[in-house]
This record gives sequence, C-alpha cells and structure tokens, in this order.
Amino acid sequence: MHNDVDIDAIDRRILRALQQDGRMTFDQLAEQVQLSPSAALRRVRKLEESGAIAGYVAVLEPARVGLGLTAYLNVRIARQPDSQRRDPMESFRVAVQTWPEVVECAALSGEMDYLLRVVVADMQHYSRFVLETLLKHPSVQDCRTSFVLDWVKNTTALPV
Repeated sequence: MHNDVDIDAIDRRILRALQQDGRMTFDQLAEQVQLSPSAALRRVRKLEESGAIAGYVAVLEPARVGLGLTAYLNVRIARQPDSQRRDPMESFRVAVQTWPEVVECAALSGEMDYLLRVVVADMQHYSRFVLETLLKHPSVQDCRTSFVLDWVKNTTALPV
C-alpha cells in the first residue's frame, strides 16, 4: 500500500536514525528521536505503510564476500524496429532483471540509454559477463566501461 504521507521533522529524524542502524530497538529509536516507544512504533509503521520505508536489508561489504571489482557500464540499445521481436528497450529491461552481477540499472537521457553498476569477483568474471551475457543480448548495440579505482563516498543513506 503506497499512500502519500506528510513527512515532518520527527519522521526525518526517524528515517535518518534507521538508515544508520535499521536493527535498533524501538526503545533505542524512541530515545534517539525523543519520543515514547509507542509513538516511535506508530510513526515507523506509518512510514512503512506509506512506502517511505521500502524495506530493511543487510548492507554487505563486496570485497569481504568475494566481489572485489565494481564497474559502471554505459549501455546503448539498438533501435531496430523488428515486428517479430519485442521492443528492444523492454527486452533489455526484462533481461537485466535476471543478471545477478547488475546491482543497479538506471535509464538515462543523453547519448547512452542505461547505466549499470556491475559487481563481480574479478576481471575474468567481468569479461565473462560482458562477452557472454551483455553483448550477446540482441538489444545491446554498444557498451562503455569505467572501473571503480577507489570509493570516495559510498552510502545507502538518503539526505532526508
């Protein structure tokens, strides 16, 4: 259920606190945002029901789980109208959902159509993904890659 919700200053404090530690107890959250535990619980439930809080996850350290290489790929889709094939953009959108190496995919304006964030074990894994999966997709015309050398800032927290 996704309702619009008015997010006030207290809700913003709750959201900031939960982005830092989504496992804190309601007592800890209430103390941090200066509410009673029952009021904190009501507000969190309202934020969940509205869709402002989409879910809770464990944030993994890629290198610690054997995924030491991150790349950003700009992908251009071929624009071949073929009545026997589905729309190339839609075909790509469906396919990218099945590729576990792709952890983010954004449709772009400009010269390229999509930006993918790909997380893999190493250069061999990356090469296999690009040559055997991405470039074999019939909708993909071209891709350009940039590799992450160092993280300057890497956060999941939104500026609420």
